[in-house]
Amino acid sequence: MVRCGGELMEEEDDDEYAKLVRRMNPPRVVIDNDSCDSATVIRVDRVKKHGILLEAVQVLVDLDLVITKAYISSDGNWFMDVFNVTDQDGSKLQNREVIDRIQKCLESEDYLVPPAIGSTDGSVMPEDQLFTSIELTGMDRPGLLSEVCAVLAALNCNIVKAEVWTHERRAAAVIQITDEATGLAIRDAGRLSKVQELLCNVMQGDGACAPGGCAAAQKGSSSTGVSVGAAHAERRLHKLMLEYGGGGGEEERGGNGKVRPKAAKVVVMDCTERRYTVVILRCKDRPKLLFDTLCALTDLHYVVFHGTVDAEGASKEAYQEYYIRHVDGHPVRSDAERARLVRCLEAAVERRASDGLELEVRTEDRVGLLSQITRVFRENSLSIIRAAISTRDAKAKDTFYVSDAYGNPVDGRTMDAVGEQLGHAVLKVKRGGQDASVKPVAEGGAVSVLGSLLKGSFQGLRLIRSHS
Repeated sequence: MVRCGGELMEEEDDDEYAKLVRRMNPPRVVIDNDSCDSATVIRVDRVKKHGILLEAVQVLVDLDLVITKAYISSDGNWFMDVFNVTDQDGSKLQNREVIDRIQKCLESEDYLVPPAIGSTDGSVMPEDQLFTSIELTGMDRPGLLSEVCAVLAALNCNIVKAEVWTHERRAAAVIQITDEATGLAIRDAGRLSKVQELLCNVMQGDGACAPGGCAAAQKGSSSTGVSVGAAHAERRLHKLMLEYGGGGGEEERGGNGKVRPKAAKVVVMDCTERRYTVVILRCKDRPKLLFDTLCALTDLHYVVFHGTVDAEGASKEAYQEYYIRHVDGHPVRSDAERARLVRCLEAAVERRASDGLELEVRTEDRVGLLSQITRVFRENSLSIIRAAISTRDAKAKDTFYVSDAYGNPVDGRTMDAVGEQLGHAVLKVKRGGQDASVKPVAEGGAVSVLGSLLKGSFQGLRLIRSHS
């Protein structure tokens, strides 16, 4: 059923009628490098469906583009978005290949489906069938990631990619693994069941596993899921954190016990005459901020009808304003719903805005490497706030944001100890915008746990706020 005058279109996203309407009204994408001096302007006109705004933004951020402004508007069953984007250097888009990729993705009905790539035998295999995906949620604690990595290493599973988030003492992870022997996805049901059982034991804390898997419905319980293939990792992490009760609600405290100030200021107001709810968000700008806030609105089943996003200017402050309704066509109807919306938006901003020491590891990949590195962190009482692990062309690129076990900054003595145990890796520390070199540690000795693993590696450590 479609109601006129800008009302919500009530339909199932995947029913045949909706697909027919979208096929009869193909999207229109215009990419303009002339109308704006400071950015490339991308205009997208498409038939409306729930989550379509988030999908468009996901395409842009996955290409490492920076969205400096956005204008969102919908009329009936049609919506129009305008994005001002730049590359990471703040320049307009000049690469023809990137421009063509944007055009193709945004004009395709299934542009978020992973592309097919060639397998070793020359046939074409979907990328998401080359690995097994594991999704984990549970209460956070020091050494948790180390325990997960140790279990997978013991089961001869190689971690090829992973994203790990923590917030308000909760943890969520999306991990892609392959079989150590074949380098492909693990499909044996018995082996997958064993992986799930052992990881559930690690994640459950004081919870309990129900028959057939971990109980995920109860707030505070752990959850472990295993499947071949995966959706967008960061998209799933937002949903996992929300489902696990990580949408906010507890006051986050630092190591000194004081309540940490919120990273975002969120105001929710009524627009009674138009039956909208108005959401205004202000915070320090950072990469993927728009993507994160739209994930929160989409997962809470709100539809954005109109909106303005502005992240330009010397203040480096982002301003977002949305006119929304719930998918049932109603604006926010209670104080409890309003409070939950505010908490979830604050949480979506904070998950990437935690303080921490950033450690970057680049080295040759091998099975068990991540288990060894995280063990060094655990033995030196480092707590991992967030992590992004990736492997490409047999090279590992791992980024960790860490604090001490109490959430405080890492002290120099701990840094020295970690440096010694990482063997002869080259270390760099960034303090106040200046790089301070750390002399390589001589190879050998009892403390050189990873010396044989990190040959020729480069490891950079930067003391920063993660939103900078």
